[in-house]
Amino acid sequence: MITMLSWILKQVQNDTEKHMTKYTLPELGYAYDALEPFIDARTMEIHHSKHHQTYVDKFNAAIEKYPELSERSPEELLKDLNSVPEDIRIAVRNHGGGTYNHAFFWKILKLNSNPENDAPELIKAINKDFGSLDNFKEQFSQVATNHFGSGWAWLVKNNDKLSIIATPNQDCPLSQGLKPILCIDIWEHAYYLKYQNKRADYVASFWNVINWTELENNFKA
Repeated sequence: MITMLSWILKQVQNDTEKHMTKYTLPELGYAYDALEPFIDARTMEIHHSKHHQTYVDKFNAAIEKYPELSERSPEELLKDLNSVPEDIRIAVRNHGGGTYNHAFFWKILKLNSNPENDAPELIKAINKDFGSLDNFKEQFSQVATNHFGSGWAWLVKNNDKLSIIATPNQDCPLSQGLKPILCIDIWEHAYYLKYQNKRADYVASFWNVINWTELENNFKA
């Protein structure tokens, strides 16, 4: 009887695992050294293959108890954290946020992208809401540099208006009902190997590795 019960429980577990989708680490789409000299290859390798992988693994572990959640993307869960069971809500916020934020970040990085040519509609909106591209860069850099502790700085869209915000830890603008357009990772692991404690230097270099075409797509989507 006990053997039969154990077999049934094992079959239920196997069936659940078969129907549970595991989130996987996304490919960068470019080599680890593609952003040299502004972001070094070793930082990119560790950041992607170690830090991001850890968030993905812990996110998967968090939702194992609720296999039905695997049918929803991290983006969907972050947009509606109140729908996530309370006992794993913080883990989804932290590790789901880390999974989504990093995937978003990799896509907006590229050398030799020109804002005026590659993001004309976004630049029009930036000029309207910030006065000029230079004004926007200065304000964004200040927010990123002066944010206390670990986190992210973002350009977000709220209805038809652009604004700059910072989020702590792995919090995501999606959870605030905002649409992300641009972000910079300001956790020390994103820059410490090359820039040590000089976050301002890292932020200044960041403007050389923005994929403005991707930002235009984010803005229009």
